[in-house]
Amino acid sequence: MSVNDWVERLGGPDGPDRYRRYALGSLAYFAVFGVGMWALWVGQTDAAAATLVSVTVLAAAHIVTQLLLSRAALRHYLAAGPRPDRLVVLYTIVTVAMAALGCALLATGRIGGKSLAPYMLWLLMFYAGPVALALPVRAGATLIAVFSVSAAAGSLAAGLTGTELALVLGAAVFMAPFMAVAFRLTGWSVQLVEKLAAARETQARLAVAEERLRFGRDLHDVLGRNLAVVALKSELAVQLAQRGRPEAVDQMVEVQRIAQESQREIRSVVRGYRTADLHTELVGARSVLEAAGITCRIEEGPAARLPDDVQAALGWVVREGTTNVLRHAQGASRCTVSLRTEGMGTEGTGTEGTGTEGTGTEGTGAVTLVMENDAAPVVGGGAGTGLSGLQERLTALNGTLTTERLPGGDFRLIAHIPLEEGQ
Repeated sequence: MSVNDWVERLGGPDGPDRYRRYALGSLAYFAVFGVGMWALWVGQTDAAAATLVSVTVLAAAHIVTQLLLSRAALRHYLAAGPRPDRLVVLYTIVTVAMAALGCALLATGRIGGKSLAPYMLWLLMFYAGPVALALPVRAGATLIAVFSVSAAAGSLAAGLTGTELALVLGAAVFMAPFMAVAFRLTGWSVQLVEKLAAARETQARLAVAEERLRFGRDLHDVLGRNLAVVALKSELAVQLAQRGRPEAVDQMVEVQRIAQESQREIRSVVRGYRTADLHTELVGARSVLEAAGITCRIEEGPAARLPDDVQAALGWVVREGTTNVLRHAQGASRCTVSLRTEGMGTEGTGTEGTGTEGTGTEGTGAVTLVMENDAAPVVGGGAGTGLSGLQERLTALNGTLTTERLPGGDFRLIAHIPLEEGQ
């Protein structure tokens, strides 16, 4: 078994939970390290048995409390548990008791200064970390500072001098703040890893939701017009067949072609490759509308000079607008599609049924596509649910989509997209 296998077996699957366990293990390591250090102190100190037993009992209580507080403090820091105020109080009482015992042992001559210096250093070092992690920054810093000053003052009052006193003062000034920051940074790093993992999961869910919206929108836009044409031509084929006209066969052949084209477009949607070509959609709109008996006039002007993304967005507008005319504009007899630009130079002009490119110097400006027919959507029918999808497409280009009901029953669909410099 490799080292990675052992690491995964000990820590579990890779992720924030494993990192949290490792962080908690590193905090527990300080307590385990303290066991060895206190055992070493007891073994090397020449003192009475009763003195050593007292120190051992308090050291054991100190280590157990440190373990419990470290675990509870990390949970609280990660908002997974309440603040361990009682454990902080208990831990402080045990630590103060140990410090008082050490000072008393030095003052009564039961231990020397060389024994008290590491004793106080370890207390200052081990005390600061869990308290800094358990309490808010200001409260934790205040409590650690009070204990550090008290420990240094007690050592001085008990008779600690020289190098040993300098060692305790150094621990109070440098070691205690260092351990406090180290524990705090450990909790912060665990919190950061968990937030990053949560953000990654949220991003994945949003990506799935966005893809579902794209698929639904594209599917609606692709099939809307084709199904309307299929319905129209099927109805025409039925009427021709009832009259015994051979043209019914031609209409059904056209239905078959449209169905096959729809299959290809659906596969493109699934692959995410579907785009709408503006000129193709304009030609298709004219063909479909005229097949439905609706006179169609198209002025596409400078369509070919527009950026690809703008052409694609406007192509979807033409497709959805045509679908709405076929589905919802009952009794429509004419439809006009016009494209005009501002700020791109000289506008091109088109002729009925044809598209003539305009000429001019490209620059900043805007492009507006207007589709107008002489029959507003029936009451309750709306202008088609695809308009919301069109608005999403145009919003991505800082564009807008508006609809107008004109006097006389006309209906107008307006798509406006600003053009940036260089487009």
